[in-house]
Amino acid sequence: MSTVKVTRFTQEIIATLGPLAQPERAIPMRRYMRDKFDFLGIQTPVRRAAAAPLLRAFKPENSAELIGAARSLWRQPEREYQYVAVDLLARHWKCLGKDDLPALLDLAQRKSWWDSVDTLAGVVGDIVRKGRGLDPEIQQEMDRAVRSDNLWVRRIAMLHQLGWRGETDAVRLFSYATELAPEGEFFIQKAIGWALRDYAKHDRSAVQRYLQKMHGHLSALSYREASKHEMNK
Repeated sequence: MSTVKVTRFTQEIIATLGPLAQPERAIPMRRYMRDKFDFLGIQTPVRRAAAAPLLRAFKPENSAELIGAARSLWRQPEREYQYVAVDLLARHWKCLGKDDLPALLDLAQRKSWWDSVDTLAGVVGDIVRKGRGLDPEIQQEMDRAVRSDNLWVRRIAMLHQLGWRGETDAVRLFSYATELAPEGEFFIQKAIGWALRDYAKHDRSAVQRYLQKMHGHLSALSYREASKHEMNK
């Protein structure tokens, strides 16, 4: 990995976003995230437009360089830099493979909240979806993740198949939901319902059967979220 390249990229991002800071916007943004993070106060469209040329110009030579750049941004104090990091990973996810999943799950456990974790879930999902054709064992990484001690890693396991539609491993989807169902954690209950509702767009009857089978076992939140597809008929 070229540390010089990663350092230069990080400095360019900081030099680009720093002048765009709006302290008056940072206050409500921080409050929305329950005062967990400092913010520059840059709105998402402005941040993405400013960072886009640098993300396009950054050409990682390997996955280590890509992960290194993401980690470097993750270390910055303001939340916008973590957003740029996940945008970078999402842009170059094809550089990543099975061996990089632990590093991504490690990032999910640092400065953790739903905003960074859910985007990382999409990156993880892309890697697993692409990789399982060559190495079916890649999905076993998610089998381990769903049993992690860290709730954000479990959330990624539950959400990583979002948008897969007909490519969804339904057996895993339902087994993960069943395994996580006893949890009282809001972000897990919400993830279960979200994942089921998303799959219902492809196979409504399968989700309906599962909800009937799990009635009384899923939390009210999971059941309500999963049943929203019924409201949108």
